Parts: sequence; C-alpha cells; structure tokens
Amino acid sequence: MAPHLPDPAPIARVSDLVVRYGQRTVLDRFTLDIPEGCVGLLGPNGAGKTTLIKTLLGFVRPAAGTAEVLGYDVATQGPAIRQRIGLMPEQDCHIPGMNAVTFVAYAGELAGMPAAQALRRAHEVLEYCGLGEARYRNVETYSTGMKQRIKLAQALVHGPRLIFLDEPTNGLDPEGRDAMLALVKDVSHGKGLSVVVSSHLLPDIERTCDSAIVLRRGEVVRQGPIADLRATGGARMEVDLRVHDERFVAAMADRGGVLEYRQGSQLRFAFDGAPETARLGTMILEAARESGAQVRAFRAALRSLEDVFLEAVDDSDQGNRT
Repeated sequence: MAPHLPDPAPIARVSDLVVRYGQRTVLDRFTLDIPEGCVGLLGPNGAGKTTLIKTLLGFVRPAAGTAEVLGYDVATQGPAIRQRIGLMPEQDCHIPGMNAVTFVAYAGELAGMPAAQALRRAHEVLEYCGLGEARYRNVETYSTGMKQRIKLAQALVHGPRLIFLDEPTNGLDPEGRDAMLALVKDVSHGKGLSVVVSSHLLPDIERTCDSAIVLRRGEVVRQGPIADLRATGGARMEVDLRVHDERFVAAMADRGGVLEYRQGSQLRFAFDGAPETARLGTMILEAARESGAQVRAFRAALRSLEDVFLEAVDDSDQGNRT
C-alpha cells in the first residue's frame, strides 16, 4: 500500500486579514488558503476580488491580520513576491511606441532578469502566446485579442511560480475566448504553474479551473474543488420530454421529484436523500406511463457552477438579513 502523501502547502495563506480604504472596510477578518493548481476567484462587483489580489501582491498594506504568498509576507516582502508572481491585469498595460518584443523584455527586466535573458524569453513567450509573427509591431496597433495575449506574455516572461489573471477573456469574441482559455489551461496543467483566475464568467472558470473560491462582501462563502462544489446532498435527474407536460411534473411530484429547472421540454428534478440512479430511472418511467408523457431521454445531473454561485450569494444575503 502506497504511503499517504501530505496535501501540498497552499500557495497563499490569509488569516484574519483586515483591509480598509479610508473608513471603508473591504476585507474584514478574512481567512483563506489558496491551493496549488488552477483556482477560480468568483464574486459579484464589490466582493473584494481585486482588493484581495492587490493585497497579495503587496500593493495594499493590510490594517490587521497576516497574509503570505509563496512563503513571503505581503506586508513586508512585496517586491520579493512580485518578482515571483505574474499579473495579467484587466486593463491594458502596454507602453505606446514599444513593439511587442521590447515591451515583454522590459517587463522581464523589471522583474529582475538580465537584459539578454529577458529578450530571449520575450521571443519564446510571444511565440507561445501566438504572437510570434507580430512581435515587431507596436502594441497599440494590436487587436483586442492580441492585446489580451500580450498581457499574458508579459505575465509569463520571468518564469513565475504563480500568476493572477484578471478577466483574461474580457472583450474577446468566441474564437478569441476559446484560444485564451486553451492557453490558460495549458499554462496551469501543461506548464505546472499555479494560476488564479478572477472572472465574472462562470463558464470560463468551469472550463479551466480545478477549484473555486466564491467571495461575497469581503467574505468567503464557498470554497473547494469544483467537482465537490457541484455535487449535491441529494440527487438530480434531467429529463427530456417530447412535449412539456404538466401531468408528468405532477406525477414526478407524487414520487418526491421537485421541479427546479425547466427550459422548453427539458426538465431537472431534485430528490431528497440519495436514491440510486436505477431507482430514479424507474420512477421517471412510471411517471411517464401514468401521465402519458413521452420521454426522449433522462440522465443524472450535477449542479452547474452558476447554480453553486447563485446559491452561495443567496445564502449570504439571507444571512445578512437575519
């Protein structure tokens, strides 16, 4: 029997952190461990996502509590953290008049790389990000998709152990979005870097991340592997009918099936407890026979990440109202 390996240490650890802007408290006794891998950072506007990232980078000094990134104290070792972390900001960050390779090399030098090494790495990461043929063009002439990719290139040039991506698919068309998500997934799963993706687009998180953290009003309201977050205490089944039939819904209700989602003739039912899938299938067929509905297909269903997010936010709001 193979020995049990201890869980890897978190890449960032936050304990009782308090961050204020003037008299306004944004993070209040905030505690969080960010694991290795690709982590999604979710939350509505004002949840504290950007403030958390700025604090972890050492740009914002906490009023109380502690935070470490890669073992470095954010309050006293900000420059050391920024040398080892890459940041892809939401806003454009290019310097007008610079071509791509000069700009990315300059970013490497700012992180402490020798000029020759930074230039060599700039060529490599631009090629990796799909900008090899445009490396000598001025960045301000780039399309939106190209500007997003060069922001990723400058975040990677110095070989960081961890990168923060703030809205990496912002403004991209579907093709550009797919290309960016493929890059993010390759960086985190193919290159072995830890990645934190801050995004309001839940499908992007679902496609690229292993785990997720949901923030609400400066608090962590959900956290864990995405597969665990999507799992339920009970059971859910999706049913495709030929034509929607309320008699079928009533027959399912008699068998403990609660309709929680409907789109056209596609229905999703939730059941208390954890009935076996075979038993649920029998119940669906019995309800169809009783109601006369025609069932095209049925399958076990998981919650989407959007379901998890909405439940977390709603639970938090209810807690604030009690």
